[in-house]
Amino acid sequence: MTDPAPITALADRRVAISHEWLTIPGGSEKVVLALLDLLPHAEILTTVYDPDGPWPRALTDRPIHPSFLDRLPGAREHYPKLLPLMDRAFRGFDVSGYDLVVSSNHANAKNVRTHPRRGRQVRHVCYCHTPMRYAWDPSFLEGEDLGRVGGLVFRALLGRLRRADLRGARQVDEFVANSTFVAERIRSTYGVPAHVVHPPVDVDRFLDAPRVPEDFYLVFGRVVPYKKADVAAAACELLGRDVVIAGTGRDLDRVRAVAGSGARFPGRVDDAEVASLFSRARALLFPGTEDFGIVPVEAQAAGLPVIAYGVGGARDSVVDGVTGVLYDDPSPAGLAAAIERFEGLTLRDEDLRAHARGFAPEVFRDRMAAVLTGTAGDQARP
Repeated sequence: MTDPAPITALADRRVAISHEWLTIPGGSEKVVLALLDLLPHAEILTTVYDPDGPWPRALTDRPIHPSFLDRLPGAREHYPKLLPLMDRAFRGFDVSGYDLVVSSNHANAKNVRTHPRRGRQVRHVCYCHTPMRYAWDPSFLEGEDLGRVGGLVFRALLGRLRRADLRGARQVDEFVANSTFVAERIRSTYGVPAHVVHPPVDVDRFLDAPRVPEDFYLVFGRVVPYKKADVAAAACELLGRDVVIAGTGRDLDRVRAVAGSGARFPGRVDDAEVASLFSRARALLFPGTEDFGIVPVEAQAAGLPVIAYGVGGARDSVVDGVTGVLYDDPSPAGLAAAIERFEGLTLRDEDLRAHARGFAPEVFRDRMAAVLTGTAGDQARP
């Protein structure tokens, strides 16, 4: 891996990175850290910041400006409930003193007022993990126990959320999507094109891992409704195949109920156990629809093939017939047919690992640098 190199062309510019919240490190926070590699002098705007989190110095050494929401009692524990107030929080930041704002957005971070009706206009590049799913993707809340009152409140807020989201999108000069799937959603939601720059994936830690395949399939990640672990369990039961479903989440009991005797549930697994599962599994099953999906890339870096539902980010991360199998029927029977197809293929370990290298952090940095310096060109847009 090459050492991160800041963008020298922007070294004398005042830059802000706008991000939803900084409470628990996750996938979108890795994007922020990668942006800080390119823009180490940037300041950070966010709604809620927990300084006691396990943050690296690359972040904590930067000026971090939380919004008024950070002062509310319990905000750092219950920040998702503050979503209806986050548009106001981001619109309240004064960004007129910056030359560039880069937002890392899945809800309201792009809503900073870079193009006010009066005052200084500020260039704004939005790295969009997804258009706000709460507002535009009804399937996102499938399986959520909102209750009768919660459902009524959500429906009452839906129009307001959409109006605020569309208004926020008008503050953006250039969108960057984390996948072709998200670029298509940006176009359909906001009516504008987007560059595609896949998020950074730490593939190096898997590239040299040995493969000693055993006769079981793997599902790995949070066990929540939209990830469809129940589909994987049912498909393996149809075929009489063993499956390991590693992870925890509120959907675990329901998945256990549909799983057969060949299913194992080890619960939460640490990094060493993940590496062992990647080494030994026959293939990773990925039946949900993700905006991008880090796990399939990590699996391929370890030489583990991926059998994925062919909608969402998997279309970018899995090469059908080369690094795994993509399938179109989201039912257990559809996944079962894909497993049978996979079992008739011969895939090459070196092809999987070479493909995964294309998602390394240095690739993200190079492509984002091209966007931020205006050298990406229209060819990066779908």
